[in-house]
Amino acid sequence: MGHASGDARDAGALVLFGVTGDLARKMVLPALYRLIADKRLDLPIIGVAKTDLDLDGLREHVREAVGGEAGDAAFQRLAGNLRLVAGDYRDPATFARLREEAGGLGFLVHYLAVPPSLFSVVAEGLAGEGLNREARLVVEKPFGHDLASARKLNDELLRHFDEDHLRRVDHFLGKEPVEDLMVFRFANTLLEPIWNRHHVRSIQITMAEDFDVRDRGAFYDANGTIRDVVQNHLLQLLAILAMDPPPSTDARAQLDEKWRVLRAVQAIDPSDVVRGQYTGYLDTDGVRPGSTTETYVAMRAHIDNWRWAGVPWCIRSGKALPTTDLEVVAELRKPPVTMFRGGAEPTGPNLIRFRLQPDAGVTFDLLAKEPGKQQTRPVPVSVDFTKVLGPMEAAYVRILTDALSGDPRRFARFDLVDESWRILHRVLDLPDQPLPYEPGTWGPEPAAKIPPGGWHEISTAFE
Repeated sequence: MGHASGDARDAGALVLFGVTGDLARKMVLPALYRLIADKRLDLPIIGVAKTDLDLDGLREHVREAVGGEAGDAAFQRLAGNLRLVAGDYRDPATFARLREEAGGLGFLVHYLAVPPSLFSVVAEGLAGEGLNREARLVVEKPFGHDLASARKLNDELLRHFDEDHLRRVDHFLGKEPVEDLMVFRFANTLLEPIWNRHHVRSIQITMAEDFDVRDRGAFYDANGTIRDVVQNHLLQLLAILAMDPPPSTDARAQLDEKWRVLRAVQAIDPSDVVRGQYTGYLDTDGVRPGSTTETYVAMRAHIDNWRWAGVPWCIRSGKALPTTDLEVVAELRKPPVTMFRGGAEPTGPNLIRFRLQPDAGVTFDLLAKEPGKQQTRPVPVSVDFTKVLGPMEAAYVRILTDALSGDPRRFARFDLVDESWRILHRVLDLPDQPLPYEPGTWGPEPAAKIPPGGWHEISTAFE
C-alpha cells in the first residue's frame, strides 16, 4: 500500500522537464524566483525541453516568466544557476546529455511539468541512463483519467522509481488555507469535540468559478468538472476535514489517516449526482458536438465510519457560476428544546464556515436574541486570516520547497489517489446529457436538493 514516509534527502540539483511550457512559465519558474529572492534556494536548475532556444534564449524566456529585471540580483542568481538540455523526450541521446550535465551534482529532483502522456516516457528515459538512482521523480496532475489508467501509470513509474522516490503534485495541498484547516481542527479544543455525527447535520463544500472554460475547450471537454477538481482537490479537502487525528506528527501518520477516511467513503451512486452544462458551452472551440461533459456537478458522499455515519457530505463545483469562491460549511444540529415558549422557532442553525479562497478565514454563524422581540437572529462572528496573520505563501513555493527537501505530506500518495478514483468510478462518464443552466446561476435546479434543506449561501463576511 506504499505507506512510505519517503526519502527526505535534500536536492543537489533540480531538473525541470518542460521548462519552456505553460505550467513552468505560469507556476514553477515564478515560485523558483521567489525562493531565490528570499535566499531559501541556491542550486543548479537544469531545464529540459524540446526547444530551439539556446541558454541565453532560455534565460530571456525565464526572465519574462518571472517578471525579473536584467539587473535584479535574484534574477541574476537564477540565471547563473540555469543550464539547458534541448532534445526530444523519446530520444535516448537527450538523457545521455542530461547525464553529462548532471554529473557530480548529487541527489537529483526530476520535476515533470509536461503532459501526463509523457510521464512514463521520461521515467524510462531517465532509467536508461541510471538517472533514476539517487533521484526523486515529481509528477503533476492528472494522475490517470480513471481507476484502471491510474493503476497502469503507477505500475509504469514504479518500474523506475519506488514509492519513496515518487511525488504526485496536487497543488491544492500546497495552499496555506488548506493546511490551516488541519491546524484549526486539531489545535482547537473548541471544535474537535463537536466534529462528528452527534453534532453535525451536514457538510457542504463549494468550489465555484465565475468564469467559463475560455480557451481551454479541448482540454476541459476531455475531462469535465469531476476529473478536473473533484477527484483530486475536493476529495483531498474532504479527507482533511473528515480524518481522525493522526497518532503522531510524522508525514506517514497524516497520510495514513487520510487513507483510512477515504477508504470509508462509499462509491458514489449516480442517483446522488446532478450534472450540469452551462448554456453556450457547446459553441466553445475544441468542444465536441453534442458533448456530454459536465461543467457543473453537485454530489452527495457518505462516510461509513463511527465519526460520520449518517452525515451527508455535499460537494458542488462548476464554471460560469455567480462567484469565485472555495468554502466549507458545517451545519450543526439544532438544539433539542427552544428557549422561547410560544415564540418563533430559532431562525436557522449554527454554521461553521471555513473560507479558503479568494481570501481565507473562518466564520461562526451564531444565534442571538433580536432586541425587543421573542426571536433570534443569526450573528456572524468572523476572523479574516489574511488581516490577522499576514499574506499567504503561494502554493507552488511550498510544493517546490517540499519537492526539493523530500517532505511527502503535501503530495498525494498512490493509495489515496486509488481510493479517490474508486469513490468516483461509477459517475465518471455518465451517458446522459447534463442539465442546462444559465451562466451566472448556481447550476441546474435539481442540484438544490442534494443537501438536506438546500445549499447555504456563500459567506459575504469578508467582502
